Amino acid sequence: MLFYGFLLNLGEVSLEEVMKNYGLTELDSVSIVIERNKYELKLYNNSTLLKTYKAIFGKNSSMTKTSAKDYVTPIGRYKICDINVNHKYHKFFRLDYPNKNDAVESFKRKYISEQEYKSIIENFDSSSCSFPNTRLGANVGIQGIGDYNFFFKNLPFTYNWTNGSIAVSNEDIDELQKVIKIGTNVIINY
Repeated sequence: MLFYGFLLNLGEVSLEEVMKNYGLTELDSVSIVIERNKYELKLYNNSTLLKTYKAIFGKNSSMTKTSAKDYVTPIGRYKICDINVNHKYHKFFRLDYPNKNDAVESFKRKYISEQEYKSIIENFDSSSCSFPNTRLGANVGIQGIGDYNFFFKNLPFTYNWTNGSIAVSNEDIDELQKVIKIGTNVIINY
């Protein structure tokens, strides 16, 4: 089974080759769109789709994240607020989750208290990752696979295993690190 997955991955074109085909030497406005239902992470430059990566999500496929321990990948608009290149899952691009929209929706649905809602709203700063400790948690991002990279990247089927983050292969996260930065927009759709 792993051999079949390995064969499927052989034909993958590098981002460097894609950029060369578009005549690009650098990217000026990078953004990421994640499609949970298609298991894809799409990298854009302006409105041009450059490359699609295979992505894996939280163990729970629910559409709504209600707590830090629900294993759901949140849906919404975020920004990369921190880049950790020495992480247990190889690399980790932390998202500014929960943001103000998450706080409003979670409070409306009674997932968080009024005090937690006010704490998120008052302390939210889209330029940093410092969030108050609330029931929603805050450690969600785009990550590599880590030590089990060869096994998970070569599965010929999808297996959601994260606690709510988006996982791509170590090679893919390395490639993304070359073009993303703090402040890069990330949209997560169901």
